[in-house]
Amino acid sequence: MRQTAPRVLLGLAAVAIMFAAADTYVVVLALPDMMTTVGLDIDQLQRAAPIVSGFLLGYVGVLPLIGRISDLRGRVPVLLGCLIVFAVGSVITAAAYDLPSIVTGRFIQGVGGGGLIPPTLALVADLWPPDRRGLPLGIVGAVQELGSVLGPLYGAVVLAFGSWRDIFWLNCAVGLVLAAAMVRMRDTDRQAPDRPGRLDVPGLVLGLLGVVGLALVMLEPDVLATGVTTGLAFLPVVGESRWLTPVALVMFGLAAMFVVRQASARRPLLDWRGWADLGRETDLRGALMLTAGLGAVIVAFASAEPESAAISPNAPWLLPVAALAFAGFWWRQRTAPLPLVPRGALSSRPAWGALVVSFFVGASLIAALVDIPFFARLTVHRESQLDAALVLLRFLIALPIGAVVGGWLLRRVPAHILTAVAMLISAAAFLHMRTWDAESLRHETEMLSLVLGGFGFGLAIAPVNAALLEHTEGSVHGVASGLLIVARMVGMLLGISALTTIGLHAFYDASAEIPPAAELCEGATAACKAYRDAVRDAGIAQLHAVFVGAATCAATAAVLALGLLRPSTAHVTSEAHDHTR
Repeated sequence: MRQTAPRVLLGLAAVAIMFAAADTYVVVLALPDMMTTVGLDIDQLQRAAPIVSGFLLGYVGVLPLIGRISDLRGRVPVLLGCLIVFAVGSVITAAAYDLPSIVTGRFIQGVGGGGLIPPTLALVADLWPPDRRGLPLGIVGAVQELGSVLGPLYGAVVLAFGSWRDIFWLNCAVGLVLAAAMVRMRDTDRQAPDRPGRLDVPGLVLGLLGVVGLALVMLEPDVLATGVTTGLAFLPVVGESRWLTPVALVMFGLAAMFVVRQASARRPLLDWRGWADLGRETDLRGALMLTAGLGAVIVAFASAEPESAAISPNAPWLLPVAALAFAGFWWRQRTAPLPLVPRGALSSRPAWGALVVSFFVGASLIAALVDIPFFARLTVHRESQLDAALVLLRFLIALPIGAVVGGWLLRRVPAHILTAVAMLISAAAFLHMRTWDAESLRHETEMLSLVLGGFGFGLAIAPVNAALLEHTEGSVHGVASGLLIVARMVGMLLGISALTTIGLHAFYDASAEIPPAAELCEGATAACKAYRDAVRDAGIAQLHAVFVGAATCAATAAVLALGLLRPSTAHVTSEAHDHTR
């Protein structure tokens, strides 16, 4: 069991990450039905944007704090907590009755789903020595990227047999099953300060009953709410709020009993006695400032329409808020006795260099995820958003394959060289996309660049992660991994903004000579076609500029990887010795 336990634990964590990553994309097909449920028309897509950005905010905003908690309290307890948070968020989303409740559920899902990544990457470093981490890191990266492929397909299958709510009920079930399986693996966690005791079954039962009560209050199922007898439980005692019904009052009672149980049990389900000291072991105020800054950046950039705008209309006040929050975090890092990121944690060049490289990888990657479907919709799939999105499938399938290959090669090729080669492959793929015309996507040979681009991005995942973990101490692997993911996501957000600005300039330049449609289309069908073709060609010019910018970002990542990820001669790590003792 001792030999297989690490692999089983990593497998459970990897499956959890895959489902969380899939949940990022699962709303692609379900979003119209979700909008209808909360009273939004299909043409009010901008109002529904928080359903997506809310998940992203939760996914990214608390990553460094969760990573630091996993350093202080152990990897498995944090993984278990994140799975439970993910399951609760899934319940709230599935039972949602208006837009705020859906956004709340998606945000909580994002916190739980994103929080799985830092402890899982740190767990690989805990369980495998530096020279054997490559393949496990590649597998973790592969399943995370595989989630982006399976998410829309998973949603399509569920929607074929049920409603959008069933997607999130299944998410809850999967999260709880994985958490139950992971409970048995708690002894494998080397980072946990204490050995786990017996599970608090009464506390668990009270918690589950409370979640069921919450779902009933929010969902108000017709089979119960319209019953002659059972319907009385859903009639408000005072006023008209669903939160003042007998079912809601019972739910509040269960929640109170759960809190009392956790406060009085010798070994509670939530070991609050140990966690109460967390504020004295790390800087929670600094973490709050970092979360606020990241949240403002995410809302400012993620809520923009990438085809027509580089930034949200609310950016003029969101970006100053972000700047103030980041300044406050910087000050706390300098003055707090125990800052969120321990001083010196990222002092090694390959450690902070991995964050810089990850930023440029994200800035390049986002161009493929956003603009390749845009190109397909503009040219060969004008009538079908789904067919345009499926063009990206070749890229998305090649990405996890590249991740596994990159992990395998890491035992033979140094991380800085492997990362540089990987990003040069992706840069070459983008430059080939620069040659696409209106008919290119009708030819399979022309889409070879999609496969090469995805393979290159996947190839870079394991070496960048490995460089970071090898050049940081085990006591900070969690927070360092969280910052690595944050760097990539911020790179994606700022990258799509910068590339969109470049592309729009190219579009305006290309369309400057096109006469107004009214002058061309009046009584002349051929002229109208020429006008539409000219506008399409201007759009192609816009995307060509984006692809060149993405190639530049990828090439920059390659150059930086050669210089920054090269092993530091001054760095002496004791990890290999620790793993052989």
